[in-house]
Order: sequence, then C-alpha cells, then structure tokens
Amino acid sequence: IDVLHAEGVVNPVLADYIKRGIEEAEDSNAHALIIQLDTPGGLDTSMRDIIKNIVSARIPVVVYVSPSGARAASAGVFITVSAHVAAMAPNTAIGAASPVSIGAEGEQQMSETMKDKVVNDAAAYIRSLAEAQGRNMEWSEKAVREAVSATEQEALELNVINMVAADLDALISRLDGREVTMLGGAVVTLDTQNATINHNRMNGVEDFLYAIS
Repeated sequence: IDVLHAEGVVNPVLADYIKRGIEEAEDSNAHALIIQLDTPGGLDTSMRDIIKNIVSARIPVVVYVSPSGARAASAGVFITVSAHVAAMAPNTAIGAASPVSIGAEGEQQMSETMKDKVVNDAAAYIRSLAEAQGRNMEWSEKAVREAVSATEQEALELNVINMVAADLDALISRLDGREVTMLGGAVVTLDTQNATINHNRMNGVEDFLYAIS
C-alpha cells in the first residue's frame, strides 16, 4: 500500500504530486493508495485534476483526513467525497466548500449571475461525486451552497465518509475485506493484512516548488 502526504493548499504542484503517486502505485502493482489529507482548500482547477486521477485510478484510492486536528475544507471536501473509501481521524473536520473568487488582494466580489453559475456548477459536481460513491448527496450539496461543516463522527453518521480510524495502522486494519467498486463496475476486495507500507513523499523538486508556490 502506497501512502501520499497531502498537507497544505490544493494547487498545481500538489495535483502533480498526487498524479505521480497514483501512477507509481499502479506501476508497482500496489494493492491500494492512501492519501493522507489536511487542507484548507485551494484552486478549483487543481482540485478537479486530482479528482480525475482518483476516479480513473486502476487501484482503490483511500482519502484519509488526518492526523488528529486536520481538516478537509473547501476543495478538500470534493477530494474526500470522490475517493473509493473516505476516512477521517478523530478530532478532524470536513466541510465549508462554498466557492470564492481569489485575486491578488484576496477575495474578489462576483456578480450575482457569475456567483450563481459557479455555485450551481460546484453543487452539481459534488452531487455527482457523492452519488458515484454512494455518499450523502444532500449534505455534500449543503457544504457547497451553505458552507456547512461536520466533525468526523457527524460525517460518519451522515454517510459522508465510510469510517473513522485513529491512525494509519487502524485504517489499514479496517480496510481489510472491504469491497470497492472501481470505475467501469469492477469490484475489488481489499486485502490489507500484512501489507507493506510505502510512504511516497514529495521529492526535492516538488517540495521546493510547493514551498515557493
């Protein structure tokens, strides 16, 4: 099982890192890929690039909002909802996915027409992602339209995520035997007992580019 560490703003560097991580996990015949996620959100375009790579992956992708104290806000909600398995650590949060326009001086005003277009597009997108993974479409849409948020236990009760796991070892143990439906309808049964864990972190170039971005 390969593990990626996505901590910080969602931007093109993070999107490229996750794309590389998925491709390398596929090439090495990893049984699954886990993305440890802690993000305040980020760019819509980069978020969609990440999601496209997750949903089209040839191996199951697990998004794990962790460690304790982490969050999956804004773009992070979409990424979590899109995963084959979504999990959160204790004392984490998910939500507040309302889109905003950001410029050089911070948040920018949008016309009512543009705001409606952006919000409606985002709401339709997250409903589609939630439906594909059998998750709560109504709450997901509220995260976009009303900026609602939830704790890990609330998210579990609302069927926004699949499980709460205290740490990576607990997550891997709980994944064992779980059936995952891949794009195209193929069903994969996760066999995580005695799995070897490979932490695939950003390389030097990615780390530098991410820091300056």
